[in-house]
Formats: sequence, structure tokens, C-alpha cells
Amino acid sequence: MMVMFQMTFRYRIYPDLEQEQQMLNWLETCRKVYNHAVRERKDWINSRKCQIDRCSLQSEYIIPADVSYPNYYAQKKALTAAKNDFPLIKAVHSQVLQEVIARVESAFAFMKERGFGFPRFKKFGQFKTLNFPQLQANPLRATQIKIPKVGLMPIVLHRPIPEGFEIKSLRVICKHSGWYVTLCLQADVSIPNVPPHGNAIGIDVGLSYFLSTSDGEQINRPRFFDKLHRKLELLQHCLKRKQKRSITRAKLIQKIGRVHEQIAAGRLDWQFKLAHHLCDRAQMIFVEDLDFRIMAKGMLGKHTLDAGLGQFVNQVLPWVCFKRGVYYGKVDPNGTSQTCPDCRARVKKDLSARIHECHECGSVKPRDVASGQVICARGLSGVEIASGAEVSGALETLSRQLASKLESLKSDLEKPVLYS
Repeated sequence: MMVMFQMTFRYRIYPDLEQEQQMLNWLETCRKVYNHAVRERKDWINSRKCQIDRCSLQSEYIIPADVSYPNYYAQKKALTAAKNDFPLIKAVHSQVLQEVIARVESAFAFMKERGFGFPRFKKFGQFKTLNFPQLQANPLRATQIKIPKVGLMPIVLHRPIPEGFEIKSLRVICKHSGWYVTLCLQADVSIPNVPPHGNAIGIDVGLSYFLSTSDGEQINRPRFFDKLHRKLELLQHCLKRKQKRSITRAKLIQKIGRVHEQIAAGRLDWQFKLAHHLCDRAQMIFVEDLDFRIMAKGMLGKHTLDAGLGQFVNQVLPWVCFKRGVYYGKVDPNGTSQTCPDCRARVKKDLSARIHECHECGSVKPRDVASGQVICARGLSGVEIASGAEVSGALETLSRQLASKLESLKSDLEKPVLYS
């Protein structure tokens, strides 16, 4: 499958006081436009939900029956008329406001897809991004970047833009640690998917060990959140006594946000280094196709979210494999920990049993390592190996077992049959 190559780079920017205040005003205006669009759609929906035999004791939504639903195009058209009445809306870039309506549309589309959960209103300070979907020219000017209707500001280009890539859009992000810009880069090339080749490993992720590979390596789970949990607890305890909308409360919220960003940045950096370490050891990596959202809702949800298993398996590892030319595949997770990797016998065990002991072949090894070997064998059985490529030990064991069974069956057929 051929795809257009796109990627995003994020850089730190340093606007001056005037530019920072302008972008903060834009964020507040976008937040109000977002809330107004959500309220307009909610009112229309509630006006069609009134029961015939009784009315509400609090309020009723009286909207004429011939008024159509305020969809994406109707609300975008209403922005043009609203600019004449509200100067604050006119000050914001037009495409930035249109992207706000697009976010409302995607929120309601997602609600219809899953069948529940109305989009929520944005509180003060919760709107953090300004999206510029189109750029007339390259916004980079040496060590500066030009944002439409804002101007030039310094940018830290810690890594250069690759040759052949063009900046298609940019997104300005306001974080507690400062301002950032995300550049969407696109190259007019088609890159094929990585074919199966070379040595393969299977990976089993968990909480006792972050991951265990089919060749016996086990990586301990780092506890990023636990290391700073006490600090966050003290800061949030102080936050309860601060007056809302006060300067001291805003500074404390910013301090708490920086701690959370430190935790997230440390986790992401560690996961990228681990992904490169795995790609150095194999040319094919197989993982289980799990839904980590279910694990996050259980009793160990805090530890699951702290480990970031879903982020590593679904985002970090596939991207690093793509860049490094390593084949990445997912397999069926059913019964991977209940199957012997050597003889394929069914070995039932609960979560407390951390050692795999097979009653058929006598194999004894760590439970997670055995599960990784089963994952590797399932992945290799689902892909076509090119001639001359290396085969993992799990598949070799399986082939030897099949050959021995065929030989025994052949010998049984060759035996003479005695009739009474």
C-alpha cells in the first residue's frame, strides 16, 4: 500500500508580550465561539425532545419547527455575519475560527458514532490550540517563524526541516511550560509499507514487567508518576485554599501543569529509547492486539496509565518501526498466556502464576517470556517469509514438531494390517 508521507515536528517559540496577549485573546474568543456553537446545537436538539403531555418545570426551548439543524456549514456561514456585530471575532484569523467549528462538528460526529456523551463546554483557560490549516508561503525565516496576523517570533529549530518536505499547516499550542508550534510536513513521495523480513521477536506487555520479549529479555516498568506523586499531592492540597481567578491560584496551576508535563515528557522519551533498542535487535516485531482502555478502567488503572502501555504499543513503537524499516504486526491475544510455546499444549494458569510449567513437555520458563514466544509464532504464521530469510526459534520448534508427527503418522501407515 502506497501512502503520502506526512509527519509533524514540534518546536518551542518565544512570542513577545504583545504577541502573547494577542494569542491569549484569540484563545478566549475561540473558546466562546466553541461554547456558542455547542449551545446552539444542544438547544435545537432539546427543542425536538419535549414531551407532548407535559412541559419542563425549569425552562423550555422554543425554536420554530421550520428552523433547520445548525450543522457545520450553517455555523460557518453565521461566523461571517457575526463579525459585523462582534469586533473580537473579526480580530481572529478567519480560518482559525472555521477550525473551531470543525472541532464542534467532529465532537458531535463522535457522539453519534458511540451513541452517548454530549460534547462539554470549555471552561476558562481550557482552549489551548490555534490551528492554521493553510499557509500562503513558507513561514520559517532563518531563526524566526511568521504566524498569520501575529507576526514574526523566535523559534528554536532543534532539528532542521528535512529536504523535500513542505510545511502545509501549523498549530500553535499554549502549555504551562510555554508556547509551542507544531508544523505539519508533507513530501510528494510515496513510501511502501515495510515487508516481512529477517529476525522476529514477540513482545508481551504487562505491569510486573513493562515488556518481555520472546528471546528472554525483560524490561522493568519505570514508575514515572509515583516518583512525583507526593509533590503533586502537596501542590494540589495548596490549590484548594486559593481563591478562584486569583494570581496565586493561576501560578500554582501553572506549576502543577509543569509537573504533569515533566512526567509525560519523561515517559515519552523513555519509550522512544526502548523502541529504538527493540528495533536494533530484530527486523520484525509482533505484539498483541489489545484494548488498553479496558485495562485502564480496572483496579490497576492507575498503574496502567502510569506505564503508558497503549501509547507505546499503538503510537511510539509503530512509528519507530516505520522509520527504522522494521516490520510491525499485531496478533490475536486470545490464549497467548495459556499456551505452551514448545508443544502448543493448553496450560491454564491464573494471574498469580508467574512461571510457565508445561505438563506435556516439561517446559519451565517465565510466564511473560513464554507468552512472547507464542506471540512471535502467531505473527510468523500469519505472514509470508521471503526465501532465504531467517526464521525464529519458535517457528523452528513448530516445524520440527510437525515433521516428527508426520514421520510417526507415516510409519503407522506403513505397518502391516492383520485381519482376523
